[in-house]
Amino acid sequence: MSSRRYLRLGAVLKGAGGPGDHGVWKDASVPGDASVNLEYYAHQARLAEAAKFDLIFIVDSHFITPDSPPHYLNRFEPFTILSALAALTKNIGLVGTITTSFEDPFLVARRFASLDLISGGRAGWNVVTTGDEGTARLFGLEQHYDYDDRYGRALEHVRLVQQLWNSYEDDAFPRDRATGQFLDRSKLHEVHHRGTHFTLDGALNVQRSAQGQPVIFQAGDSEFGRDLGGAVGEGIFTHAANLESGRAFRTDLRARAERFGRNPDEVLVMPGMEIVVGDSDADARDRETANHQQDADFDKDLGQFGRSFGWHDFTQYDLDAPFPDLQDLGDRSFKTRADKIRAVAKEENLTLREVVTRFTAPKRSPFVGSPETVADTVQEWFEGGAFDGLNVHYRTHEQFSRFTDEVLPILRERGVVRSEYSGSTLRENLGLPFIPHQRPASSLVEQTA
Repeated sequence: MSSRRYLRLGAVLKGAGGPGDHGVWKDASVPGDASVNLEYYAHQARLAEAAKFDLIFIVDSHFITPDSPPHYLNRFEPFTILSALAALTKNIGLVGTITTSFEDPFLVARRFASLDLISGGRAGWNVVTTGDEGTARLFGLEQHYDYDDRYGRALEHVRLVQQLWNSYEDDAFPRDRATGQFLDRSKLHEVHHRGTHFTLDGALNVQRSAQGQPVIFQAGDSEFGRDLGGAVGEGIFTHAANLESGRAFRTDLRARAERFGRNPDEVLVMPGMEIVVGDSDADARDRETANHQQDADFDKDLGQFGRSFGWHDFTQYDLDAPFPDLQDLGDRSFKTRADKIRAVAKEENLTLREVVTRFTAPKRSPFVGSPETVADTVQEWFEGGAFDGLNVHYRTHEQFSRFTDEVLPILRERGVVRSEYSGSTLRENLGLPFIPHQRPASSLVEQTA
């Protein structure tokens, strides 16, 4: 591992447009079927790899309504597209979102272990607890888990998956034709787990990879989410409105990791940021405004606004009446955001129209400007302790190319971004250590954050 600190880079692949940029599909340069178009994904992945990005990131969720963003309505599930991209790339990391709320630990362990082998040690798991209440019904439940259960399941789930990834020692398969020994039986270890949420006896039938285990990423800004990130996250996906809030978040996550007995330098905070590059600062802001105008649709915003409240239908209310009393609606969905919306509406005595406009209005990105301006801002935030890397959001190939061709050379010249990949695995490229084998405990007790 190099002691030098470099900016880490992720590219967020979101096809036809997700929350906040649901007008992306209207751009003539973006295929209407981008979210289910392998060639489109492959092209983006190759662009990112040519620019020496550390990873590509596939976001995911299950539940939809007709008001869901275009990318959510019709998209690949992560393992399928990442496995396809593994065969079409050589160096770039492959990170996908998988929920701990409804996915089985053994199957998650097996699929990520397989992706890690297919890619030569480039897999990463973005751990989430599902916020969409309707997802529960897709999996045969009448009610979604509450916050305590969701995060309790998440920690136990991740710990169990990590135990399963230790089923085999690194040299468990001699494959010695002369002696006829395929497996060294002493190096296969079963997991025996009795926890609050999961029970399991047995071993994973996939060997360890070149990086030991896939990299664990995590996204969540609530107290529960931050504790989970501090406990297990090696990469943290988040958002930062400004340098100060970014620095405060990173400082908090590093402190939590240390309280859990971890090395805080092995926790990389990587907020998602929209980057727009123009010929000048004014030109870039004009481009950003045009993007926002392309997304402008109050009816769409009103429909998607209900997601934080379990996809509650807000069209039934008078838009110019006070924001409705929703009581505990949203407590089993995106509770942190729902609570914030309720609090602001009450404190400022806002109407429903004002609340929807406030919370769906496009935000001006700090990373908009000429190549020099964007490079200066990225460097200031990075050296100012606001993040360890960026998850780059972009709308078109043209915008991504302007970042890679015009901004990154400036950052490389300044020593902020490395010029070549550091190794062949995601861990090596992120500056994270190889995970050595640890024999699974004979009885795993649930650990809580």
